[in-house]
Amino acid sequence: MEAASFPSYKDKVVLLTGIGQSDPDSWGNGAATALLMARNGAKIFGCDLTLEAAEYNKKRLTEMGYECDVVAADVTNPDSVKAFVDACMAKHGRIDILVNNVGRSEPGGPAEMQPNVWDKQCAVNLSSVYLCCHYVLPIMEAQGSGCVVNVASVAGLRYIGKPQVAYSATKAAVIQFTAATAVLYAPKNIRMNVVVPGLMATPLLKMLADKYANGDYEGFAAKRNAQVPMNRMGDAFDVANASLFLASDAAQYITGQQIVVDGGITQSTGRV
Repeated sequence: MEAASFPSYKDKVVLLTGIGQSDPDSWGNGAATALLMARNGAKIFGCDLTLEAAEYNKKRLTEMGYECDVVAADVTNPDSVKAFVDACMAKHGRIDILVNNVGRSEPGGPAEMQPNVWDKQCAVNLSSVYLCCHYVLPIMEAQGSGCVVNVASVAGLRYIGKPQVAYSATKAAVIQFTAATAVLYAPKNIRMNVVVPGLMATPLLKMLADKYANGDYEGFAAKRNAQVPMNRMGDAFDVANASLFLASDAAQYITGQQIVVDGGITQSTGRV
């Protein structure tokens, strides 16, 4: 895939959540972001809920000659997040870039969704961002510099054709969390921005088809393609390239902003 080159990544330490996957034929958002940053010279320290999934992409990167370490971590659990951050500090002694990349969508409106599902959605989509920032921002402040990229969704900007009220609400909150925190930390030489993906063809698409289309993967994919003004979904490298730019020195005067990567869907007038 084509990707820009950013010399500022040389020897930077990237802490990245959601690096794992098991599909050998594709790349998820976390894995693609890790690859592009590593290709530019960064040292990757990633986590996933299961070590097996994280190790899969570690193997991919290390076989290409890139530096990548991974651990298992539950980013909804404060102790687990702290252990993840501590492990990175023990290995590298600093954290230059944080990429908050986890997310999960469950179906339902407010009447149908059970309270425990709502709580879990808030935890994985929003509390994970807060927890990683809670432990990493003081480190960056002590260093005198740092950069955070959060990954949200266009579901936080508009209705995109399926009932997922908790996902929509939490991703909207991530966008505002980013804007408010960026202002707080701008005087401390720490930047924070958000990538807002649209409908993407990633390894999670089959799982979404099971939840929202009774397992009709082909029909679900065709519908999503048709929703986009460009007539196709994006992929993980579209998301990764936006993150790559925002965390580079080429974006050194950009903070509190969002890059929407959606093929035009948020500007359309009803293709949902």
